[in-house]
Amino acid sequence: MIRYIYAEDLHNFPTLAHTMFLDRADQFKTRLGWDVSVDELGYERDEYDAQNPLYVIWENADGTHGGSMRLLPTVGQTMVNDHFVHLTDGVRIESPFIWECTRFCLSRDATPGVAAALMLAGGEVMREFDIEHFVGVFDARMVRIYRRIGSSPEILGSQGEGREQISVGLWEFSAEAQASVAKSAGISPEMTRRWFERSFNATEPTPMMDLAVQAVAAAAVPMRLAA
Repeated sequence: MIRYIYAEDLHNFPTLAHTMFLDRADQFKTRLGWDVSVDELGYERDEYDAQNPLYVIWENADGTHGGSMRLLPTVGQTMVNDHFVHLTDGVRIESPFIWECTRFCLSRDATPGVAAALMLAGGEVMREFDIEHFVGVFDARMVRIYRRIGSSPEILGSQGEGREQISVGLWEFSAEAQASVAKSAGISPEMTRRWFERSFNATEPTPMMDLAVQAVAAAAVPMRLAA
């Protein structure tokens, strides 16, 4: 099943959190060889985990992590603006209607459909929080995965060739994309909606919703791309 959990609430799910950060270290450090930090517990965490992101997590039947991704509004601190702005020709992506998706991670034992389930759940976040796009940085291996799931991004900029290529992409979630991703996941949109509602009451303000509302009120235009 999918759980939607803010960082400040991860302590309520110790097994899920423990295995998620271990799987992140396994994927990004061990398997991919990225220059990421792993602490004495074997966890891969960075400064964006301290920004109270919303985690979208596939929980296995035994309570362990099967896959996850991390979401943050672009009106705050984000990886794409702090470290990858060169891929967008120096243009910062800042809008209350665009959130950043990072640390898309699958455990070694992830079952077929988990990646698509995460994407479908991300679409539920977009629907509930009135988000128009996700932005994210991804490597070449993810291109095939996104294509297979049925949710390929618009490429804003790339660097490198072949397996070494990294790109910044922008996702929207149309009804057609939702249907394609739901088919790949083998999960109905109604199911992700029930999981969302189970995770928190969507009628009550959440930290991310509060930040987005404040940004909308302060914004002179719906979207700001600042050089």
